[in-house]
Amino acid sequence: MAAEEEKKTATQPKLTPFDNYPTPTSDVQHETEEILLQHLPGSDATAQSPFALHKQVHMQFLVRHLIKGFHVRYISQDASQPWLLFWILQAFSCMGVVLDPDNRQRAIDKILACQHPAGGFSGGPGQAAHLLTTYASVCALAIAGKPGKGGGWEDIDRKAIYNFFLSLKQKDGSFLVAHHSEVDVRGIYCLLVVATLLDILTPELIEGTPEFIASCQTYEGGFSNASLPSYDPHHPGKILEGSPRPALGEAHGGYTFCALASWVLLQPYIKLLPPEQPKPSIDLKALLRWLVLMQGTESELGGFKGRTNKLVDGCYSWWVGGAFGLLEALGVGGLENAKSVSGEVVDQEEEALKGLKIGGGDWVDVDDELFNSKALQEYLLLAGQAPGGGLRDKPPKNPDVYHTLYCLSGLSAAQHHIFPSTSKCKKLSEAWTPFNERKTDLGVSSEDKDLNAALRREAYAAILSWDEDAVRASSYAHIVGGKENRLNATHPITNLTMTHTEGLAKWAYGL
Repeated sequence: MAAEEEKKTATQPKLTPFDNYPTPTSDVQHETEEILLQHLPGSDATAQSPFALHKQVHMQFLVRHLIKGFHVRYISQDASQPWLLFWILQAFSCMGVVLDPDNRQRAIDKILACQHPAGGFSGGPGQAAHLLTTYASVCALAIAGKPGKGGGWEDIDRKAIYNFFLSLKQKDGSFLVAHHSEVDVRGIYCLLVVATLLDILTPELIEGTPEFIASCQTYEGGFSNASLPSYDPHHPGKILEGSPRPALGEAHGGYTFCALASWVLLQPYIKLLPPEQPKPSIDLKALLRWLVLMQGTESELGGFKGRTNKLVDGCYSWWVGGAFGLLEALGVGGLENAKSVSGEVVDQEEEALKGLKIGGGDWVDVDDELFNSKALQEYLLLAGQAPGGGLRDKPPKNPDVYHTLYCLSGLSAAQHHIFPSTSKCKKLSEAWTPFNERKTDLGVSSEDKDLNAALRREAYAAILSWDEDAVRASSYAHIVGGKENRLNATHPITNLTMTHTEGLAKWAYGL
């Protein structure tokens, strides 16, 4: 027995070195790694069972919370009631679980009860409206709702939401997350997703926002939650052109995902700006480097951490692992960005799999992953699943509905290759009719009329241009644990299924 234990220890990954200078941080790091390594399958384990995704058990965990209610420890989430619903509903969607009509209607009614009369959605009935709960509410309605009477979509007050958004706009292009509250890039992400899905994105709303997002990038490459603008002392409220706007705080996984997704959502607007107008930019190389470095080592089972020198956490499987998919929209990674000499995009990955030589001596790199998706899947399956159902940060922590969703979303991102299809985007843009007027009059100025019309068309085409790699979708070789572990594909920007994203957007744009 002792010999077996010694052999097992010898074959296990080495712990993170601390250069013979232990600190409280290195002690906790080693404790975490030792616990994680205990979850590696033994030599007597079957080839498949250690990596099984226990969907039925996780579904029961979620159903208990939806039907019976939440444990008393969730009382701190009283101002996040739409989030609790969204986390459950989207976790169901990831696993292909369909709500019964009664619970679907209960969800719709609950979310509508959180709609604030002055615009937006609050964290609970009678509470103040907030950007984050507005996103959670609209996404929950995208899942549970539908067009028509009682479906919830027709009850969304888009004009009031738009006015609420405008009331939070700051002179530096940022937004408060709520009245009398703080600026945060997570709120801007929530605003842009809602505005894009509901067809209430206008030039007036997002003027200056790209510059703000770019200013939040830190020296590490990731993004912080906000930046500090420099104002003209002779003209209060006016931002000094070309002045420093230092990022506030350190790079963080959640902020980085939201800033990056916001940057992608703002691309249609940035591309429509006049050629003579300076365009903001972000350092993609530094961003990619930071994202890659957030994936844990072998002793951390390949999970992701949210900040430098922090512990791995299952939720960053989405906040960091999911960010790699967004990079493809900016020209980093993926077959869509493999160009031939003539500049044509390579559309058929089947040819790449045959070893097609594109031209100019360049070969298509089929294994174009920017992170180790196999290791991430193993972390989630081995260490992320709680025995009694639900997913978690890491053992021995308890599961909760937040980590259940974002672990599943991260697992979905690791299983699927969802990319922005240039051909699909072009078709959607060409199919747009100028007679497709916005359903809600947002009071757009006559000066912005042409830019607004173009922005609507391009924003719609961009959000729905994401498509699944057909070759990868037809195979299970890349799915750890086999086809039974397969989850539904998740839209890289919205964190809804592709179907729910498309359904709400097409309804909102009248298409």
